[in-house]
Amino acid sequence: MNYFELFNFEVGYDLDVKQLADRYRQLQRAFHPDQYASGSESERLLAVKKSAQINDAFSTLKSPVARAEYLLAMAGIELSHETKTLQDPVFLMQQMEYREHLEDIQQMSDPLNAIMEFEQTLEQEQSALQQAISAQLQNKDFDAAANSVRKLKFMIKLNSELERLEDQIAD
Repeated sequence: MNYFELFNFEVGYDLDVKQLADRYRQLQRAFHPDQYASGSESERLLAVKKSAQINDAFSTLKSPVARAEYLLAMAGIELSHETKTLQDPVFLMQQMEYREHLEDIQQMSDPLNAIMEFEQTLEQEQSALQQAISAQLQNKDFDAAANSVRKLKFMIKLNSELERLEDQIAD
């Protein structure tokens, strides 16, 4: 059974995360190991295994990157542990400019405002990439989707670095 079937979703990138969380709670209640405490050892082990599977599936499906990687893996393209570098010079130049901007923020007169503006820019970029991934997966353009996932990973990492900088400046 794949993760989408487990949560009773159609296979696809776009899904309702709130509905996913609701179904997760329902499944966890139904298969929580405590429910089988008085059962046989095999029933308890099965409940633990099912609970772990539910947790793994939820973790994968709630993350836009992990969900895309899972869908690509279903199509035979394994990205989760790859070391392949992105070959898009325009995107890589943009990333260099973003990193320079990130370094410059500390010296700005109003770094917190600059961080908020940069966060909006990164959120827009991530949203656009997620829309592209959705369309590419629907069109079965798996190579393009894989490249978009690689780009999304860059953007998420950059956003994490921006959040660390914000914490550092706020302290």
